Amino acid sequence: MIIDIHAHPLTKEVLELPGTKELFQPYETVFHRETKPISLEQMIEGMDKARVAKTVLCSINMETMMMDGLEGYKVPNEIIAKAVSQYPDRFIGFACVDPRKGYLAIKELELAVRELGLVGLGELLPSNIELYPNDKLMYPLYEKVLELDIPIIVHSGQIFDPGTKLKYSNPIFVDDVARDFPSLKLIVAHFGWPWMEETIAVVQRNPNVYFDISGWAPRHLPKLLLDYMDGPLSDKALFGTDFPLISWERAVSELKDLPLKESTKEKVLGENAKRLLNLT
Repeated sequence: MIIDIHAHPLTKEVLELPGTKELFQPYETVFHRETKPISLEQMIEGMDKARVAKTVLCSINMETMMMDGLEGYKVPNEIIAKAVSQYPDRFIGFACVDPRKGYLAIKELELAVRELGLVGLGELLPSNIELYPNDKLMYPLYEKVLELDIPIIVHSGQIFDPGTKLKYSNPIFVDDVARDFPSLKLIVAHFGWPWMEETIAVVQRNPNVYFDISGWAPRHLPKLLLDYMDGPLSDKALFGTDFPLISWERAVSELKDLPLKESTKEKVLGENAKRLLNLT
């Protein structure tokens, strides 16, 4: 079973949200591609071509920030829940809230999990809300995540979103969170590049921390990362695309061509995520 732990919907409904076009504009410039709506049916068609069984759909929330046309931006959790309800066998929904909203964010997350049926928190974007992951303002939210017994994806490393500051995305700050909440299931997104070595150190020393390779074409993954994926971190690496940034067909094909043990490929492509998400 192949599981994509990290993707984003870009349906017509999402693309028409105020701020979505501004959010994707820098990515159009960097990656030389036009942002177009992609239906859920088109997503599933792409998953089928690559034999991806399930995909985690992540939300975004930076409601309290005033940033270059992204004022109050969020992808409502209801949109994620609606996609999951339409295709419950293919999509897994993660909610997102803005930790700067304090108690309201905690209640919003609880509502998303208990009533909307979402099963994770992500993608939390430290650079977009200008809070380091170990900021104490985050801690009440982590406590609620623990209570709900759900995993959390924390964006780490490179980001092109307008108005963001890269320093907040250094994965080294996830170490504090992992130490203070040793039962919290944490996923460091994008293996924290350019702080890859910090990610490796944080993941290796903390049993509750994982990393995903989303946002990267697998053939470009650094050799050092591959060595750890094939060795001490083989149970901690998770397949992800950051769709629509990378297609499923390309990501799966390139990962299967990597010089990794077949047992490692099986773990990365699905077994690790299946265990983390408690899928039967």
